[in-house]
Amino acid sequence: MTDQELVDRALAVRECAYAPYSQFSVGAVLLGKSGEIYAGTNVENASYGLTICAERSAVFSAIAAGEREFEAVAIVVKGAGSPCGACRQVLSEFHPSLRVILADEHGKIADVLSLADLLPRSFGPHSL
Repeated sequence: MTDQELVDRALAVRECAYAPYSQFSVGAVLLGKSGEIYAGTNVENASYGLTICAERSAVFSAIAAGEREFEAVAIVVKGAGSPCGACRQVLSEFHPSLRVILADEHGKIADVLSLADLLPRSFGPHSL
């Protein structure tokens, strides 16, 4: 699957985001080593601490389906922003050098980089 195909899927799932407070919708898809695609959106809550990001939503869906190895994550958000620290840490648990594709709200790819670039010196199983 191409990077643009992953972005197109993330763009589509972004439409399902539940972001009534911030109006900041995010869509993410995670490509499993098996070739399966796992989608996630941000889901806000009036109790802000209970909000979940799109990236972690996708990871948790993949784990629930039995997937443990990943090839790439595509994230679509206004301005092609990058994942928050919590999402970087969760993604790092499974693939510290995961390919990260960042795209804007129109599906235009702004950057493709490694998770290790976004989270250098990550904390992981090797840290225990």
